[in-house]
Amino acid sequence: MPRGVWLLAAARAVNRLGAFSVPFLAALTVARFGASPSTAGLVTAAFGVATIPSRLLGGRLADRIGRRRSIVLGLAGCAVAQLAIAAAGTTWQVLAFAVLLGLVYEIYEPASQALIADAVAPADRARAYSLFSAALAAGGAGAGLIAAAVGRWDLRWLFVIDAASCLACAVVVRRVLPLDRPARGGARRGGPSPWRDRALLALLGTGTFYALVFTQVTVALPLSMAHSGGDAADAGILFTVSAVTTVAGQPLLRLGRLAALSTPVTLASGCVLLAAGFSGYAVFSGDAALSGDVVFSGDAVARGLVPLAVATVVWSLGDLLIFGRVYAAVAGIAPPDGRGHYLSVYGLSWGFAAIIAPVTATRILQDAGVTVLWASTAALCLVLAALQFVLVRPLLRDASPDTVQEGRGAEPVPALLD
Repeated sequence: MPRGVWLLAAARAVNRLGAFSVPFLAALTVARFGASPSTAGLVTAAFGVATIPSRLLGGRLADRIGRRRSIVLGLAGCAVAQLAIAAAGTTWQVLAFAVLLGLVYEIYEPASQALIADAVAPADRARAYSLFSAALAAGGAGAGLIAAAVGRWDLRWLFVIDAASCLACAVVVRRVLPLDRPARGGARRGGPSPWRDRALLALLGTGTFYALVFTQVTVALPLSMAHSGGDAADAGILFTVSAVTTVAGQPLLRLGRLAALSTPVTLASGCVLLAAGFSGYAVFSGDAALSGDVVFSGDAVARGLVPLAVATVVWSLGDLLIFGRVYAAVAGIAPPDGRGHYLSVYGLSWGFAAIIAPVTATRILQDAGVTVLWASTAALCLVLAALQFVLVRPLLRDASPDTVQEGRGAEPVPALLD
């Protein structure tokens, strides 16, 4: 990996280490202003909706003004919005600044992803994106601990510290990464539209369901453990297991046979591992699996969390296979001066999932229980595995994982970030 990729990953890890404020937005609204939970939920929902145009804006800016400038602009905007939320005096002010935060929250994401694609050879892009994901996971593993400590003091300080981490990341990016020059006139105004690229739309469709699965885990795992008679806080242990697996599993991506697999085969294999892991959740965190004196006695760890941790390792390995390869595929089909736009369109999958997952996860859990929740999630992953061959493979002419589609994204790799 080029030195700059490591620096960018390290800077984003620092940013992620402080990125714990948004989950506490509703709690701040209730605790500081006495708002009802439903009102606080609307504030959070407004933030979520605003992140969708934010990602599209980030893709456009990345192609028109450059990657580094877009990253710095987005991070600085996040810092300003979060400081404003910390200083807000009314619920309406929090709502306004939450929308502002949403509008700048995703600007840096497409630029970061496009910058990696610019700097790394096609054969190494999947590993580069996985490294980026591992850096975020490593930062996220410590973010919860900081949030638990600081949040007991004053929730407003979560937003202040998050703003400081954004500014620190912006300074590092500004100082250590070279200024990239976008194509003359920015992205080609007459260039291909990502909305007309059937391969991208196929990846966006399947990627939305993949993002739905991943987001549903984040939303439902604490709830499902509490629903089964366990402790919701134990979900934090499983999230840490997932983060450690993502980091420790990076060398697997360099195995020759694994790297030689085509994109559809790799994505399908990852989906099968996801299904296996969530099937383990259905068995070991069923409606009665975590309750009772047997599990929460002296051998609670051995007979309670350990099987769930093993299932977490399995689905995390599936996520490891999918994340880097799918972003490498999107970068591969994009024109060189339109990568930011392509990556931002694909990134909408996460915005859609953020809106849908809280509804579907809580509804299934409430109406059908924990076993059905995870069994249906596993079934969806198997459907996704089949779609890689039925829908993605015919459109994504992936003759080899170390080449870009001929005539679409092929170009000499620039010396950025060396």
